[in-house]
Amino acid sequence: MKDGELDAVDRAILYHLQQDARHTSSSEIADKLDLSASTIRTRLNTLEESGIIRGYHIDIDYDLAGYPLYTKIICTAPVPERDNLAADAREIQGVTAVREVMTGQRNVYVNAIGRDHDDLNRISTELNRLGLEVVDEQLIRDEYVCQYRGFLDEFDGAELSSTDE
Repeated sequence: MKDGELDAVDRAILYHLQQDARHTSSSEIADKLDLSASTIRTRLNTLEESGIIRGYHIDIDYDLAGYPLYTKIICTAPVPERDNLAADAREIQGVTAVREVMTGQRNVYVNAIGRDHDDLNRISTELNRLGLEVVDEQLIRDEYVCQYRGFLDEFDGAELSSTDE
């Protein structure tokens, strides 16, 4: 990888990690891509060091963990304060993710969990106190994360360089 550009092998590695990084070994990826495990490990190290792979995250079923309410709270933040407000929102108990949106008035999305509606009301009130105007709240039934197929499509027809095998 040079200058942050991913080649077909890097993208294929990312594809396979997206499904279940915790239970996917470099040897398993190597077998699927017909490369050596050492090549995959080297590529993984480079992807991690470059910051492209930021971590290996757990997928929690909050309902089964005792937090049956999952909501997306859509907020408006003054643009000059958006970064700081988004960072402050991550400190609120029950907040699980914060997304900054670059355009429009609805420019901060907050995912939050709670045991009951009082939890969710508390979170919205705390967001408002920070300076985020709550403009919409959506109760989420479930959320699914899926692999980006484009990473693998590029590998299918790619030629490998001599450093890959």
